[in-house]
Amino acid sequence: MYVNFYAGSGLDRASHVRRDEAWLAAQLNAATTRVVPVWRSQSLMVMGDAPAAVYLNGRTAANFAAEGALVAFLGVLDDVAHFAVDLSHHEKPLEIEPLRGQGEFVDLRTTGALLDRSNGSLLAYARGLMYWHARHRFCGACGHATRVADAGHTRACTNQACGIQHFPRTDPAVIMLVTHGDKCLLGRQSSFLPGMYSTLAGFVEPGESLEEAVAREVFEEVAVRVTDVRYHSSQPWPFPGSIMLGFHARALNTAVEVNRSELEDARWYSRAELRASPENETFRMPRKVSIARQLVDHWLNEG
Repeated sequence: MYVNFYAGSGLDRASHVRRDEAWLAAQLNAATTRVVPVWRSQSLMVMGDAPAAVYLNGRTAANFAAEGALVAFLGVLDDVAHFAVDLSHHEKPLEIEPLRGQGEFVDLRTTGALLDRSNGSLLAYARGLMYWHARHRFCGACGHATRVADAGHTRACTNQACGIQHFPRTDPAVIMLVTHGDKCLLGRQSSFLPGMYSTLAGFVEPGESLEEAVAREVFEEVAVRVTDVRYHSSQPWPFPGSIMLGFHARALNTAVEVNRSELEDARWYSRAELRASPENETFRMPRKVSIARQLVDHWLNEG
């Protein structure tokens, strides 16, 4: 089994205690509790050659909760409770005394590869959960305000006539390495780093199997038909809130017609070309923490 980055933290999500208010309050006021601070989808880190995640203690987070900050229970790791706190309501959170001099808020995508797996996974979890809360403050059915429930894992509509419960949303997306003999197909979006090419990907549509989504997305983007769609692994991708479902697929034709509304470019690369990649603005493969890179590396190691 392949365990991709942003997964495999070892955290017990302990869903059975999400409604135990006494236990949650005790943990939140414990000095040993670890709390992940999130500010406008950014994570608090000490930067340097080896960036490190910054955690607050439970009592500090309890003080933030008392002033109205959203605090959500993440789970238990090594007998230590873990929470996340959203500080997005502060314009300058680093000027608040508990955070002063503690580091800086940065985009996890820029530093995730330099963290160990457990810290990367915890920060991604907190980021994704807080992003969902920020965008579901009102009921999508009736428009009334929602309230936080189940220790941050549910939002309930406050309109008694509605009463709908909303749960954290994760959008399924397929990501696939298409191959033909000794070559694989990589594409490029204009938003990528200079020179970077990656595997094709797209969101799953209603009423569609994962295999069907793979075939549809590949044909839509490059007009290539595929077969032998095989599952590889998955990766939580909280940028902003997806689960990437990785596949390999075999191309039935090699002529590429790039859909310019989807991609800037797409082309076939041999194993030799990828192994000789300069990894610079001329050409580079996907980031090492991404499932796209795992798909490519797995294929390279097979040949």
